[in-house]
Amino acid sequence: MTISDWLIDVALVLVVLRQLREERLTLRTVLLPLALIGWAATAYLHDIPTAGNDHVLIGAFAATGVAFGLAGGLVTRVRHADGHIRVRATPVAAALWVISMGFRLGFAVCSSHPSGAAHMARFSVDHDITGEQAWVAALVLMAFGEVVVRLALIVVRGTILQARVGRQGRNALPVTP
Repeated sequence: MTISDWLIDVALVLVVLRQLREERLTLRTVLLPLALIGWAATAYLHDIPTAGNDHVLIGAFAATGVAFGLAGGLVTRVRHADGHIRVRATPVAAALWVISMGFRLGFAVCSSHPSGAAHMARFSVDHDITGEQAWVAALVLMAFGEVVVRLALIVVRGTILQARVGRQGRNALPVTP
């Protein structure tokens, strides 16, 4: 693993840990994680191999990321306060992200050592996975799925909440002295 690999992993963990404190749901709140994962995708995702069982591996990892994203998005606190939608990652949401990041980081560290690389090569041959790029695509799409689904769910929940608050405000009875 290179220094930039470590830096992007630490940055992605810090983004979620930063969300443990409540903040307004803004365009920046959404774009920062998307920019980080977009950078990772352009840096690592050169193609998506589909030979052999590559598509099964990639699909399984991507589906795992989507599941983590759904869970993280559902347990993230979304509320209306002071006229704004506010979000806060709960400890469970942060733990889900740290677990998935830890898995990807652990996998990268393990595969960069000779014994881990040999084990991955044996597994790949045994399961008809064509090469390293299949693993890279699987791990990147796992992270991408998690980030995009979590953010999308938070935005949808915030939009629904904002609409509900707006309707309640319009339907409130006027106060007479």
